[in-house]
Amino acid sequence: MRRQRRHHGTTPRTARLFGSLLLVMAAGAFTLGAGPAPGTDAAPVPLDRVIPAPASVLAGGSPYRITEDTRIRVDGSPEARRVGAYLAEVLRPATGHPLPVTEHGRGGIRLRLADGPYGAEGYRLDSGRSGVTLTAAKPAGLFHGVQTLRQLLPAAVEKDTVQPGPWLVAGGTIEDTPRYGWRGAMLDVSRHFFSVDEVKRYIDQIALYKLNKLHLHLSDDQGWRIAVDSWPRLATHGGSTEVGGGPGGYYTKADYREIVRYAGSRHLEVVPEIDMPGHTNAALASYADLNCDGVAPPLYTGTAVGFSSLCVGKEITYDFVDDVVREIAALTPGRYLHIGGDEAHSTPHEDFVKFMDRVQPIVARYGKTVIGWHQLTGVDPAKGALAQYWGLDRTSGAEKEQVAEAARNGTGLVLSPADRAYLDMKYDKDTPLGLSWAGHVEVRRSYDWDPGAYLPGVPESAVRGVEAPLWTETLSESGELEYMAFPRLPGIAELGWSPAATHDWDDYRERLAAQAPRWDAMGVRYYRSPQVPWS
Repeated sequence: MRRQRRHHGTTPRTARLFGSLLLVMAAGAFTLGAGPAPGTDAAPVPLDRVIPAPASVLAGGSPYRITEDTRIRVDGSPEARRVGAYLAEVLRPATGHPLPVTEHGRGGIRLRLADGPYGAEGYRLDSGRSGVTLTAAKPAGLFHGVQTLRQLLPAAVEKDTVQPGPWLVAGGTIEDTPRYGWRGAMLDVSRHFFSVDEVKRYIDQIALYKLNKLHLHLSDDQGWRIAVDSWPRLATHGGSTEVGGGPGGYYTKADYREIVRYAGSRHLEVVPEIDMPGHTNAALASYADLNCDGVAPPLYTGTAVGFSSLCVGKEITYDFVDDVVREIAALTPGRYLHIGGDEAHSTPHEDFVKFMDRVQPIVARYGKTVIGWHQLTGVDPAKGALAQYWGLDRTSGAEKEQVAEAARNGTGLVLSPADRAYLDMKYDKDTPLGLSWAGHVEVRRSYDWDPGAYLPGVPESAVRGVEAPLWTETLSESGELEYMAFPRLPGIAELGWSPAATHDWDDYRERLAAQAPRWDAMGVRYYRSPQVPWS
């Protein structure tokens, strides 16, 4: 059985309440952002004040007021009804209105699936005195449109108890489609283990900003976090501890399926990562045969990197990889499986090449597409593979050119530059959490770059999107994740969604400041950056 720990409730609303209670008990390391009482201003939120910035906004006309007579109207599709039920769940507690989801009636809030220039994730929002209509070609587009609608309502709509309102949606039209198809957040559950409920809480927070990938870092030196039936000691022994020597934990297959299901209900695709051939001490400690000398090392609870490696020359290594990939692929409906490949300092280059040449076809055999850290470009990436770039502005030109050459030859890139997108980097020298090996990353630095022009020599067409990794060497609770993710994560989300022409720091910082009352209402703990004009 997996180890149980840190339960934050079974619903997002309960999780928010528990997060608020944690604030009361906190010893002063963090502060909840202060601001005026949300929901007291009767003026509706302007259509262009949301994050990510919409592609097109045409404001005008009377606002729509949500009242006790409002209905959520859906077409006959089960997909639209599910999005409508989600919207009702979000709005009912604070408005106090019944908001029935129905296929009948007129006016109100209408969700419709229809052909149009929306792509897989785009939508159109029309608002006026008689109602609000969200139109999309696919359910994901309707869901993303709902996130925009949430942000157009007063921040108090996120509260768990009835608030006074009024609940006005500004009049006008938004037409919106994403710039990139990959807009991800990575959560490291290996350095510190996070429960299913904690992962769900993070899912709800990132979904608000239209992210569509949840990359789960499931294995590392400090912990193996998913049950594998054919190698049971990976979880029971390799998952038994974490950084600092705590009790660790792992996900049963049922746990993992529930995370995948919940993420899917928020239109997020789970991308599981099994890091290899390095970052594998938890596996090596669990099975002696995976070591070249046949001796299992002790479990590891430190934070150093680069010392471990699977034994590339032993055939059992590939039996192990085959079994692990097969079982995790069977649990994962998404397209991608991440095979790591970073910081394999203990693996000679020729062995690294041999290992990746053997492992990439295994991933394909089980119906998944390879994604790896950008060191994958040092071998021959499989056709269709993606490389996730995590280098720095100061990374050597030779390494950047290696990545660029792979991109020119057809390898797609997901950009996660550590000195821009790593959410675990300290904001400044006084930040009580996080690391600083990539430097200090304040909010402006995290936001103020263009993924399409970031790497020299990379054609813009090779950039598939962006991802914000959150490593957890120093993070062990949901509130600590939130403090490092907010306010930086919404900026990475905007870089991935919004047209490049909308990216403007001075405008963004004002829109970001306006998110604070919403985070307060949700019980999110965040960093009050001096670069942002908080109310």
